[in-house]
Amino acid sequence: MPDWVAWMIVAAAFAVGEIFTLGFFLGPIAVAAVISAVVAAVGAGVEVQFAVFVVCSVGSLFFLRPIALRHTRAQGTLRTGAAALIGQRAVVLERVDADHGQVKIGGEVWTARPYDESEVFEPGTRVDVMKIEGATALVAE
Repeated sequence: MPDWVAWMIVAAAFAVGEIFTLGFFLGPIAVAAVISAVVAAVGAGVEVQFAVFVVCSVGSLFFLRPIALRHTRAQGTLRTGAAALIGQRAVVLERVDADHGQVKIGGEVWTARPYDESEVFEPGTRVDVMKIEGATALVAE
C-alpha cells in the first residue's frame, strides 16, 4: 500500500474521531495527516513524512484549536425574529391590561400584556418590549 494511502486512512480515522468527540483536538491532527499524505505522494521518505506530521500536528493544534474554541464560545450578536423585538419601543394602540391589548412594534401590530400584570397602559403610551411569549409582547413603561 502506498504511504499516501496510509496517511489518508489515518486522516479519515482522526476526522471520524473528531465528529464523535467535538473537542476540536483530533481535527487538527487529521489536517496534519492530510499534509503528510501530500508529502508522501510527492515522494518524500518515511522520516520526512513523520516529521511533517509531528510539526503540522503541533502547529495546527496551537494555531487552529484556539480559533475554533473562540468561535464555539462566542455569543451571537445578531438577533432575528421575535428575539429582535426585545428592547424595542412600542406604541399602545388598544388599552393593554392583564387580559388583552394591542401595540405597534416597528410597523407591526402585536397582541400585548403588561410585563407587570397590575399595570394598565392607555392608547398612545410609549412602552418597551420586555419579552415575547408566543405571539404576545409583554410590555412595560
